[in-house]
Amino acid sequence: VQLQASGGGLVQTGDSLSVSCAASGLRFRDYSVAWFRQAPGKEREFVAAIKTGGASIRYADSVKGRFAISRDNSKSAVILQMNSLNPEDAAVYYCAASRTVITSSMTRDQAYNYWGQGTLVTVSS
Repeated sequence: VQLQASGGGLVQTGDSLSVSCAASGLRFRDYSVAWFRQAPGKEREFVAAIKTGGASIRYADSVKGRFAISRDNSKSAVILQMNSLNPEDAAVYYCAASRTVITSSMTRDQAYNYWGQGTLVTVSS
């Protein structure tokens, strides 16, 4: 199983950016996928998650209303659209996947057993 995160970059405050997670080696439609992020000197934190069918979605309070997660099972990909970015959003963004995530555990990193390498998002003020 491989998860490849991409799309990070340098943006300015208020800009939008989309990061993608491409999966291979698994039957993607059976997996829930989440995004986590880790800023320098901080612990990894949950950002957003989407279950297999896309009906169950969770967001961290800090990104609710600004970020949107979606999936395209035909392309084995999950997209995180990030709008109104601010310097507090700067971090390495990681995607993670698991077949066995229950709805109540969607926001917990321990629920995911496959992780991508991360993509860096930098937001200048």
